Amino acid sequence: MQSSITNVSPARVLVTGAGHSIGLGIAKHFLSLGAQVTLHTRESNIEGVIEGVIEGVEQRAHFFSGDLTVEADAERVINSAAAAMSGLDAVVANVGGLLQRVAIEDMTTDHWQRVMNVNVTSTMLTMKHALPYLKQSEAGAIVTLASLASHNGGGPGASAYAAAKAAVIGLTKAAAKEFAAYSIRVNAVAPGFIGSTRFHDTFSSAQSQQNMIANTALRRAGTTHDVAQLVAFLVSPAASFITGETVDINGGQWFR
Repeated sequence: MQSSITNVSPARVLVTGAGHSIGLGIAKHFLSLGAQVTLHTRESNIEGVIEGVIEGVEQRAHFFSGDLTVEADAERVINSAAAAMSGLDAVVANVGGLLQRVAIEDMTTDHWQRVMNVNVTSTMLTMKHALPYLKQSEAGAIVTLASLASHNGGGPGASAYAAAKAAVIGLTKAAAKEFAAYSIRVNAVAPGFIGSTRFHDTFSSAQSQQNMIANTALRRAGTTHDVAQLVAFLVSPAASFITGETVDINGGQWFR
């Protein structure tokens, strides 16, 4: 896998939402493969992320913050990433979140729009502003982050999140069609229960987490490294004939 990733002259990867959890795990994995990696965070906690990432790879890790639901910020972050790495070969659009559990009968349009913005608008703006750079790559690729919730509606109060992640899948398929003319591949990854993440630490009780494991065929939580390895495969030459797909990674949680 390492030779496949670094064969992209050299691999230059932007990971959005890389301040913690799945995004940080993906960024660390690409760094371990020898790629140049730009880590984006919404918060300006760059120093905290740097401390946990750059030891031994200082010359290959770059950091920028901004709100990717705002077009000016998205354009600035992506332009800065491309400048720091002299281009882009792969983009992982990982920004997203549940924000709050709210039942439909209690839903405000403000909550609905904020969830759509953080999950869908951020992904679209990332694609839009990365496209000019990916066109210049020998093997451009985008991976978006969907969710098991996009298939099954999610848990209680997750309707807006489930709808947003379903929209990410639709956007991924549309972008795959549009970008194929430039030999840019676009795929989605849909994780199930990934343990030790801010998402589940915030929104899932200990009992709920145990229930999810019990309802997973492999009887364990997924790890951020599990997701990172899949993402690395999807942007590698080994996946050169895969585009427009959503790859579920849930240990069999989907079919139980």
